[in-house]
Amino acid sequence: MAKKNYRPETLALHAGQEPDEATLSRAVAVYRTTAYNFKSAKHAADLFALKERGNIYSRLMNPTNDVLEKRLAALEGGVGALSLASGTAAIAFTITNILRASDELVAANNLYGGTYTQFESILPQFGIRTHFTPVNDFAQVEAAINERTRAIYIETLGNPALDVADIEGYSKIAKRHHIPLIVDATFTPPTLIKSIDCGANIVIHSLSKWIGGHGTAIGGAVIDAGNFDWSDKKFALYNEPDSGYHGMRFAHDLGELNNQAFILRLRTVGLRNLGPTLSPDSAWIFLQGLQSLPLRIRRHSENALEVAKFLKSHKRVDWVRYPGLPGDPSYPLAKKYLKNGFGGVVVFGVKGGYEAAIRVVDNISLFSNVANVGDSKSLILHPASTSHGQLSAERQAQGGLTPELLRLSIGLENVEDIKEALDEVL
Repeated sequence: MAKKNYRPETLALHAGQEPDEATLSRAVAVYRTTAYNFKSAKHAADLFALKERGNIYSRLMNPTNDVLEKRLAALEGGVGALSLASGTAAIAFTITNILRASDELVAANNLYGGTYTQFESILPQFGIRTHFTPVNDFAQVEAAINERTRAIYIETLGNPALDVADIEGYSKIAKRHHIPLIVDATFTPPTLIKSIDCGANIVIHSLSKWIGGHGTAIGGAVIDAGNFDWSDKKFALYNEPDSGYHGMRFAHDLGELNNQAFILRLRTVGLRNLGPTLSPDSAWIFLQGLQSLPLRIRRHSENALEVAKFLKSHKRVDWVRYPGLPGDPSYPLAKKYLKNGFGGVVVFGVKGGYEAAIRVVDNISLFSNVANVGDSKSLILHPASTSHGQLSAERQAQGGLTPELLRLSIGLENVEDIKEALDEVL
């Protein structure tokens, strides 16, 4: 696949896999195996020392997962990827693959509630401090960066307020201070935007959302752009000998694989020793979703835009946020970055405040009240009392989360049926 510049629809079907030589099976197999035979003692030693590539143990790698990882890397334009047991694990292991005690992180303040809590309440237990800044407020981002800062973290679309991050703007700051830009692109899978092309160094996805697409598995992934120089001495994890992995200096001792230092360390140190492994069965499920992703995300986006327009004109609706709506605060950035659709999530405030919002959730037909997005079926949630309920009222307000806000993940049903369900309950 690397020999030709295939387009996303083709990569989603073919990248990372060739028919099995032994069986000639065209479909990707599920390899339910714990371990793999070594050809010799030397072969085993060379695999562990990264002198040779191959399978060691399924906590580290698996042939089914390998196809998924290669396909995701191809779609994002990265040099490598790693699948993990959840999107949350992907976030945590990305941070701890860069930062250690006394290091600091700068993050946008409009993050998913679980990510915010991880950064605000859990990372400090490991001596890592996060400075939260308003999304796209580059003056505050600059002011928050100091000699201990080791990364900037953003979401392409904030969850749930849907503010679009100016990735190129953040990238310029990150480059100026020589720190990596980490982008959670869960709400904008790679057929909507390739974050690496916009300046991201590391891209994270919750595979459980649009990439899987059917609400049937939990998983996450990290993609390494291969475009960051980790040899700067301030990144101690890459420049000091790693006592947990043969004294490896990951920024220096990988030879031709030095541009994969981040993702190889994530696999051989983080995943190997702490083990949030994605099962091959889940990897196979996500591969099925990837095959139809370009078609599905287009329909999700088309339906969501029509629903946003419908809600905008509804007498029972106070306000609507959707980046594809002309007049939305994020519309100019959305037009810049999202050329193939604006995503599948719409948020709105119903007139009557919190009480009215709860009545909508409890009485709507067709929509499922679940804590998920990206399903083929339409979903509804009241984030302030659920996914972001652990945040203080002040923190919720900073992230654009008001008591009347309802989050809709627009599915693949006929859009007229979706609108009728909303009109009926409103």
